[in-house]
Amino acid sequence: MGRRSNPARLVLALSVAAVLAVFLVYVSLAGGGTPSIQPGDLNGRTEAVLLSGQVVGPARRVDDAWEFTLRDVKGTATVPVRYAVSSLPDQFEPGRDVGLKGQLRNGVFVGEPGTMVTKCPSKYEPKKQ
Repeated sequence: MGRRSNPARLVLALSVAAVLAVFLVYVSLAGGGTPSIQPGDLNGRTEAVLLSGQVVGPARRVDDAWEFTLRDVKGTATVPVRYAVSSLPDQFEPGRDVGLKGQLRNGVFVGEPGTMVTKCPSKYEPKKQ
């Protein structure tokens, strides 16, 4: 005698698979991610964003934070940045591309501590011959 499959098990398995598929589609489309922009795209936006740009001039310590300026990588728009951490990443220096999460407050981009990432230029430049 052969074993009969239970239709309830099949319906349950297909329901679970359908829920997971809908969840994956939602996460991939809606994502809930933070928009990634450059200083020229801020235009008074006050929601949290991932700001990418090139460091212009030296950083200076003011009270409990570092202050510096970011410029569009391929543009001229700039924004002052305030980043409240005790020290900056080792790779941080003028001319370096960086990214950090935060939001614009009273014309100053306030970065969230621990979110800064510096980009190593040697990885993005062609090899010298």
